[in-house]
Amino acid sequence: MRSSASTARFALLLAGTLLGGAAMAQDTNSQGERLPHVDGNAPATGTQASTGTPVETEAANVPSQEPAFANQTRAPQPAAQPEIRRETVAEGLPNGWAMEFLPDNRILFGAKGGQMMILPAVGQEGEPIEVSGVPEVASAGQGGLLDIALGPNFAEDGMIYYTFAEPRGGEGNGTSLGRAKLIMADAGARLENAEVIFQQMPTYDGDKHFGSRIVFDRDGMLFLGVGERSDTPIRDQAQDLGSGLGKVFRLNADGSVPQDNPFVGRDGAQAAIWSYGHRNIQSATLGPDGRVWTIEHGARGGDELNRPEAGKNYGWPVITYGEDYSGKPIGQGITAQEGMEQPIYYWDPVIGPSGMAIYAGDEFPEWRDAILAGGLVTQGLVVLRMDQEGRVASEERVPLDARIRDVKVGPDGAVYAMTEVRNGGGSTILRLTKAD
Repeated sequence: MRSSASTARFALLLAGTLLGGAAMAQDTNSQGERLPHVDGNAPATGTQASTGTPVETEAANVPSQEPAFANQTRAPQPAAQPEIRRETVAEGLPNGWAMEFLPDNRILFGAKGGQMMILPAVGQEGEPIEVSGVPEVASAGQGGLLDIALGPNFAEDGMIYYTFAEPRGGEGNGTSLGRAKLIMADAGARLENAEVIFQQMPTYDGDKHFGSRIVFDRDGMLFLGVGERSDTPIRDQAQDLGSGLGKVFRLNADGSVPQDNPFVGRDGAQAAIWSYGHRNIQSATLGPDGRVWTIEHGARGGDELNRPEAGKNYGWPVITYGEDYSGKPIGQGITAQEGMEQPIYYWDPVIGPSGMAIYAGDEFPEWRDAILAGGLVTQGLVVLRMDQEGRVASEERVPLDARIRDVKVGPDGAVYAMTEVRNGGGSTILRLTKAD
């Protein structure tokens, strides 16, 4: 594995001031137009529109499509929005896909190309530590090393879980779930007893829509969201219970199937399936109510927020908001059908979701229990505040002028956003705090 740790540079934070920060490289928007970045010391101010005005002002791709209920899309902005300061805490990283805070506040970082490393804790100097023993990944297109999660008993057993686009010989590839013991020492780090404990099947020879995100619930059950591999007609298998494409799976921590899963014992169904009819899940987290939340990519419009429930069908590609990339309707162009679930929220045009967290900290009391999602297309942080019924009450956006691949709430209550520049341009980790 090519070492990239030596290329990373780390800024030291003292008394809220960034030392050694530098302007970031330029990125492109979804149309390939150049977008300048702001210097790492600059504040990133939330959009300041009056309450009741939606943050999204662009025309929908399919303006004739109507939401099924109030605030299912284009929810109003909240009256009060915090002004936000951003600081660069790590730069010069390879293109990342996921990060996790370790118990000692260091950051476990995973790169799309198959690298894994341990970064110093924020506020500490040091070089990243390369982690050896990472499996080979299929990194073409949207493939690579994908999500990383600490096991529910990490402090005792050191187990981590990861998803990756697994090369499967001449047959193609697929999203696979691995686990290993993370051994950390001053001289280096390694994955010990790495094993694949679950494979998305069928294998497919493609390079798109692998998903994926990992979430452990309070009972230690593992939820895994994956994509439907994009192409027509294979994407139709999102509706097929005999296929593992376009699904949320629920597993025991060892990769076995819980016997109370909704399709256990059903002829022809994959017993690991929890919910189906999903497109490409690239955001997932555990809510304050202990339930799993996901956001999946739509096509031209149709990014959607869901709270997947056991045995339910979320519609793709039979129902969806938005349209195909060709500009034609997807399927019959319908947005509702009996027996299929409506998204809790959707975006048209898309935000390009990736990375997701529920805010729990003291830095932003106005965001308590809010959903924080990274925007690849909107190039910033999307904040959804929820009402008592579990629906979206407001949406605000924090512009960061960069594609945001992952979002985490740090042990200090700050929000950490991982940026990416396409085509190997690298990643930066930003720390967001209140400007005052």
